[in-house]
Amino acid sequence: MPTLILVRHGRSTANTEGVLAGWTPGVTLDERGAEQAAALPARLAALPVSEIVTSPLQRCQETIRPLLDARPGLTAHTEERIGECHYGDWSGRKLADLKDEPLMEVVQAHPSAAAFPGGESMRAMATRAAEAVREWNARVERDHGADAVYVMCSHGDIIKSLVADALGLHLDLFQRISVEPCSITAIRYTRLRPFLVRLGDTGDLASLAPREEPPAGDATVGGGAGAP
Repeated sequence: MPTLILVRHGRSTANTEGVLAGWTPGVTLDERGAEQAAALPARLAALPVSEIVTSPLQRCQETIRPLLDARPGLTAHTEERIGECHYGDWSGRKLADLKDEPLMEVVQAHPSAAAFPGGESMRAMATRAAEAVREWNARVERDHGADAVYVMCSHGDIIKSLVADALGLHLDLFQRISVEPCSITAIRYTRLRPFLVRLGDTGDLASLAPREEPPAGDATVGGGAGAP
């Protein structure tokens, strides 16, 4: 079965403002995010990409545009099921204001039980994303062969849930996974099991350097803004 290249969208205005964007319209890449997107074609230059699939949200569409420009033979397929989690009433709110909400503790420690008010559950988010990937795996293999490579541009929590699914991890452990903006995660699917072959690869190790402010123990809902 094919190899899936998961690209998290570049850094967005919501990331830098500390806002949980969800499906809020008008969230774009910031200046650094645009630079990250512009570098994407060179990072993927060696790969024979057969299809490009993207979340419908603007920050993903903007991230994938330079890759489409570099590969004029490809078009982007929009896939609703790899769109961001529907955070409902939490959408557009500052993460700093949400940290004391009782639900945040559930999101951190028991996400399979977390359902956002006016939105969806994290379990439903993970299920729809996994179903989308399996359907796209079958479609890409049918059209391009078992060794095909294809790209999906999506969001932090979606990608983390897909990594957990590939590793056979319970969703309650997915907050232990981190993917930076515009990072590349690769999963090679086979008939019996998936293999995680890259995780959150940004092309450098700068994000591992000590920071002036140590990272908090909690996972950043939505994925965070990445290295400074």
